[in-house]
Amino acid sequence: MTDNLGANLKLLCSHYRSIAEVCRKLDINRAQFNRYLGGQGRPTAYNLKRICDFFGVEDYELGLPTEQFASLVGARSAHEQQPAASDPLYNLLLPLREQSSSLERYCGYYFEYANCMSVPGSILLSLVHLREERGTFLFERQERQERQDPSRSSKAAEEWVRCRYLGAAFYLQDRLFLIDYESLTGNEMSQTILIPSFKSRISRLNGMKTGVSSGDRRTPACTRVVWEYLGADINRVNAYRQVMLYSPDDPRIPVDIRESLGASRIRNGLFEIE
Repeated sequence: MTDNLGANLKLLCSHYRSIAEVCRKLDINRAQFNRYLGGQGRPTAYNLKRICDFFGVEDYELGLPTEQFASLVGARSAHEQQPAASDPLYNLLLPLREQSSSLERYCGYYFEYANCMSVPGSILLSLVHLREERGTFLFERQERQERQDPSRSSKAAEEWVRCRYLGAAFYLQDRLFLIDYESLTGNEMSQTILIPSFKSRISRLNGMKTGVSSGDRRTPACTRVVWEYLGADINRVNAYRQVMLYSPDDPRIPVDIRESLGASRIRNGLFEIE
């Protein structure tokens, strides 16, 4: 990894104002981080995880050849193996895939806006990538929440809580059905139903999402959701920088999206299932 780590970290850091800003947010000593950039050292497992969570990449990806890594940052692709025909889960979902209409025109990157299930009263902006692979439509959703630890120095970096959801999408009876699971922990699933856009140009998709909060009670909840289309090929690092929690009145959230999400608020923004 050390041979390519420095160049790949430099590429990631180039999307920020300065290396000093990255070090400050990561709470990593600048001299120590410079050794990573210069290929003179490898982060500890703890620091490597913090770096990966901050930039939204996997640890093995940082060791890829720089040209391959640069392509990956711009447009991720997965290489899951084709499931065996004898797999009962595969056979169970096969009729859905065969009956599903093509989602090709909806493939690309989206910002997902939803009332946050784990922090009621906040809006969570996530990054979604919907793609086709061998006739199946898959998607990846990245979430990141910024959390301040009051016991640390005011100059200390924010702590980032990251979630990465992987799922499958089906287009059935003029509705988009998306089912996913949290791949880093494997302890939760969610479902999203979106109303398709029949306009010539896709801009936004509206719908509902169900899931559970990440709190101790794991409360089932439902909220309205808005997907905003970004394009088929984007600067993923710059988009990922915007993935975080926002207050409901934050001007960076478009007014009509805030109004759409606010229309569903029950009990601090969530439909809670008793």
